[in-house]
Amino acid sequence: MNWSLYTADRATHLKIVVVALIAGTLIAGFGIAARDLNLGTDILTAQNPGVYKASPAVVFTDRDVTTIR
Repeated sequence: MNWSLYTADRATHLKIVVVALIAGTLIAGFGIAARDLNLGTDILTAQNPGVYKASPAVVFTDRDVTTIR
């Protein structure tokens, strides 16, 4: 009577736990490996490092009143 999780015996429960642990380990391993995968973006960044210089501050207003500071 292993057709239901409620009536399954100890061996069936153990198989489910083992499959879940293996799947979790594979998913975690894939996630760690994908974090280190850069698809060549480091090479593109090294060839042309984008350095941006801040522009001076700009104030937008809709009044023609001079500001006294």
